Amino acid sequence: MAIQVGERVPNIELQVMGSNGPEKLSTGELFAGKKVVVFAVPGAFTPTCSAAHLPGFVVNADQIKARGVDTIACTSVNDAFVMDAWGKASNAEEILMLADGLAEFATAVGLTQDRTATKMGIRSQRYAMIVDDGVVTWLEVDEKGLEKTSAEAVLAAL
Repeated sequence: MAIQVGERVPNIELQVMGSNGPEKLSTGELFAGKKVVVFAVPGAFTPTCSAAHLPGFVVNADQIKARGVDTIACTSVNDAFVMDAWGKASNAEEILMLADGLAEFATAVGLTQDRTATKMGIRSQRYAMIVDDGVVTWLEVDEKGLEKTSAEAVLAAL
């Protein structure tokens, strides 16, 4: 079952790219005392994710942060090297690129999808959430497209 508004985000270890390679970052550390927008994509460098989802947050990062958001984070079931390369290729300097390589975070929040039939394995669903001091205050999931989880939808929710 998917995490619900009002629930605390589980403490899971993710990775980010540091100056010397992948570094661990716990969700407890990420969310503590902060307002964070998290959006998840099925895969880095995939068509909808690269053409529309991530770019929307890149373009709207300043507006989102102006509404009291401390961090905008993108997560995907990819490794830290891929997430870092995708962020750089997308000019996503204002977005924290979170690697959920084993789908542990996606699984913990109940938002995975099984793409093994297409040889993609277990992936994250496409979703966006607002987390305030570790508690989900808004959550939307898109089954197709990105109408509910776009940067514009997040802005409207803020």
